[in-house]
Amino acid sequence: MGWIILIIVVVLILFVIGIYNNLVSLKMRVKNAWAQIETQLKRRFDLVPNLVETVKGYAKHESETLEKVIEARNKYVSGGSPTDAATASNELSSSLKSLFALSEAYPDLKANENFLALQTELSGTEDKIAYSRQFYNDTVQRYNHAIMVFPNVLFARMFNFSEETFFETSSQEEREAVKVQF
Repeated sequence: MGWIILIIVVVLILFVIGIYNNLVSLKMRVKNAWAQIETQLKRRFDLVPNLVETVKGYAKHESETLEKVIEARNKYVSGGSPTDAATASNELSSSLKSLFALSEAYPDLKANENFLALQTELSGTEDKIAYSRQFYNDTVQRYNHAIMVFPNVLFARMFNFSEETFFETSSQEEREAVKVQF
């Protein structure tokens, strides 16, 4: 009888350890996914000043669009949480779309090699950011699901695992297509 109780206790301890280790692994995946987003946002952040300077030479009177890009870029620097960074990133994406639309009004700009190279780099970066956001949200979904299902929920609360937030567009305006008017 004593052996049976000992075996049950050992199995329960191993079960709890397994749940805990799984939750820690999922939490680390969420942090890694967020770091991947930050890496791509930093890449975009570094490319934006070069793009703005290139456009400035061709579109001096379009300063409002350029100022919006710079303002959105600076907001990203001051954002700390995933929610703040998501908002700043969405604003920057929106303003970059307007900036790219300027190239339609300036044929010389469209033909400029520097502009084309920067536009290609930024477009590639935007694709990577979109993929990173999707990967982050998928990872957060798996983690949040794991801490909410029984019996994990009991241990998640006990070990202070809390729900993570998704990377979301924060306003209806950011969900709509950018309208460019000259």
